[in-house]
Amino acid sequence: MASVLVTGATSGIGEALIRMLVKNNHHVIACGRNQKKLDELSNLGNIDIKAFDISDKQAVTNALSNVSADIYVLNAGTCEYVDVNDIDASMFERVFATNVFGISNIMSVITKNLVKGNKVVFVDSLARLLPFTRSQAYGASKAAVHYMAKSFAVDLAQYGVKVKTISPGFVKTPLTDKNDFKMPMSISSEKAAAYMYKDLFNNKSTVYFPRRFSFTIRLLSALPDVFKHKICLKMTNNGKV
Repeated sequence: MASVLVTGATSGIGEALIRMLVKNNHHVIACGRNQKKLDELSNLGNIDIKAFDISDKQAVTNALSNVSADIYVLNAGTCEYVDVNDIDASMFERVFATNVFGISNIMSVITKNLVKGNKVVFVDSLARLLPFTRSQAYGASKAAVHYMAKSFAVDLAQYGVKVKTISPGFVKTPLTDKNDFKMPMSISSEKAAAYMYKDLFNNKSTVYFPRRFSFTIRLLSALPDVFKHKICLKMTNNGKV
C-alpha cells in the first residue's frame, strides 16, 4: 500500500483523511503542530508523526529532510476574514504565512526527495473562484496555492512526478465552526475525506467537491466580471444591486 504524508493532520479534513488511510492499510506520516493530538493519532497503527509549524522554514527542514512518501497531501491551512473598515495587514501576513509560504517551505524540502511515480496534492479551495465578501486574504492565498500547484505540475513533469489540486467547498471543521454566516451545501470532514481519499489514487489533475456545489461555483466563475460582482455583492449585509 502507498505511504502518504498529510499536513494539517490534527483536526478537520486532515485528521479524517488520516483515519481513512490507516483503515485502508496505508502507511501515514501525520504532520501538525499539536503534539498531544499527534500522539493520540499514533495509537491508530501504521503512523509516523512529525510535529512542526509549516510557517517555520527551519522547523520544516528539520522535520522533513529525511522523509519520503509516495503521496504528499499539502492540506494544512488557515482562514481569517477582512474587516474593510479596519484592515489588519498583519492578518494577511498570518494567512499567507500558513497557506502559501508554508507550502513553499515544504516544497523546498520534499522536492529533493521526490522520485518518479510520486504525487504531490495541493489542497486549495473553491473560494479562489469568486470574489466573496471579506475573503480577500483567504481567497487570494488559495488562488496562489492553485497557481503554484499548476506551475509545479509543469516543472515536475520531467521527473515523472504528478501534481494534483483539490478544491473543496464548505466543510464543517473546527476552523469553519468560527464562521458567522451560512455555509450552503456544507459537508462533514468525514465526507470530505472520503472524496479526497478516492481522488488521491486516480490520474485527475484537478478535483472539485462536493459535486453539485462545485459545479455551481465553477459555472458562476465563468460569468463576466460584472455579473460575478453583482452576485457576490448580494452576499454582503448591505449589498444593493
